Amino acid sequence: MALRIPFFGLISPRSPFLGLLEHYEQIAIGMALIEESMGCYISGGSEGDKECSDLQREVNEAEEKADTIKRYIRNHLPRSLVLPVEKHIFFNYTRQQDDILDAGQAGLQWLAMRSVVVPEVFQRDLLYFLDAVSSCVKMLKPAIEDTIAWVNDEGVDRDDVKQRYRAVRRQHKKVTGMMHELNAKLYCSSMDFKDIYQLMQFVEKLHSMSHGAEGCADLLRVMLAK
Repeated sequence: MALRIPFFGLISPRSPFLGLLEHYEQIAIGMALIEESMGCYISGGSEGDKECSDLQREVNEAEEKADTIKRYIRNHLPRSLVLPVEKHIFFNYTRQQDDILDAGQAGLQWLAMRSVVVPEVFQRDLLYFLDAVSSCVKMLKPAIEDTIAWVNDEGVDRDDVKQRYRAVRRQHKKVTGMMHELNAKLYCSSMDFKDIYQLMQFVEKLHSMSHGAEGCADLLRVMLAK
């Protein structure tokens, strides 16, 4: 078993690593709101449009809070702290994690651009795809928690932590396959091309959320190796 030198003060109330979990909570809030928004959008109607608008405003608020947390983490790294990873890796991670919610926000903006009647044949596919993206994003939280636990020497097995990262990557691969299939169906449909393009942009932004989660898992793996 490799000997690891403890990083005193690493896991503390001011720890930037614990700040990553606080930042992630805003992403989780945003993801749940995006799922709710999609349900409202598919249901249609004026009341649905109003509810979607309210949900989009809540997503914007979650994104603003996430940005505030990200800036706080970056601006309040304890000067006496010896990080187990280079600062640029830590900064890259915060940006990558923040990009997840940015992509979701952009996806909702595409939906809100103009009202599109989603054919029933695509409704289930879109909801399944959104659920797959949500699963990928949710898998990131235990990966963060286990990484912190390993760094804090809390008895977490290193190989078990690596399995968390692999789970995120496998889920993202599934999301990518679903995206290709869904886009092909949309492109070959008889819908107006403006509707097709708008829905494909939404799908692409959701895929970016999953891709961001995978990128975070890769950076956590780098931290684990340091």
